[in-house]
Amino acid sequence: MKFFNHFGRYLLMLKAMFKRPENSRMYWKEFMHQCVEIGIGALPIVVIISLFLGAVTTVQTAYQLVTPLVPASTIAQIVRDSMILELSPTVVSIVLAGVVGSKIASELGNMRTTEQIDALEIMGINTKTYLVLPKVVGALIMIPCLITISAALGIWGGRMAGSMANIIHTDVFDMGLRQNFQPYNVKFALSKAYTFAFLISSVPAYFGYYVKGGALEIGRASTSAVVTTCILILVADYILAALML
Repeated sequence: MKFFNHFGRYLLMLKAMFKRPENSRMYWKEFMHQCVEIGIGALPIVVIISLFLGAVTTVQTAYQLVTPLVPASTIAQIVRDSMILELSPTVVSIVLAGVVGSKIASELGNMRTTEQIDALEIMGINTKTYLVLPKVVGALIMIPCLITISAALGIWGGRMAGSMANIIHTDVFDMGLRQNFQPYNVKFALSKAYTFAFLISSVPAYFGYYVKGGALEIGRASTSAVVTTCILILVADYILAALML
């Protein structure tokens, strides 16, 4: 019963979120602020994680495929498909759930406990639209961009790791990248990116918007938001893979 209560309030929040803005200029300013916070703020951790994901994938793949029967270019194909299909969309999204999701939940939770949301509602502002919608739209634009950057950096990191460790020559790696490439994999990765971006922004926003209590409850709401978002990302990952692959 508690699950249906939360799910119903979540759907009502999404419904109220798409009402017409009172002041388009004010909403545009908030939207641009969220794009900078979500995109630029999370870029350093995405770059670091992506480079090492690609490097580790190259080293471990080479360790498992050390045999004359398997061409070295297969390493590049595995790194490419692993980064595009799973590592960049899923792993990076889970990291962003902790970085971006906890920030959204704590920000809205702090506004709720300090009665800033109540003050905005008294002034006639639809707080669900003003506070939640820019975060969701900003995430839908910036997180797929971060995942695209992550996939490119992961492949490049794997290429550099293979060259530095004398596992695979860069020319052979580049040849493997072009072999058996399926453009549908990119479409599938972007579908996952947009789905995960919506979960990363809307679920923590719900937990933060409806928090009750003080600083302790804000911390609990942030933790619950991150855990719930990570679980939903993994469930959505399986559902999308079962439907689209």
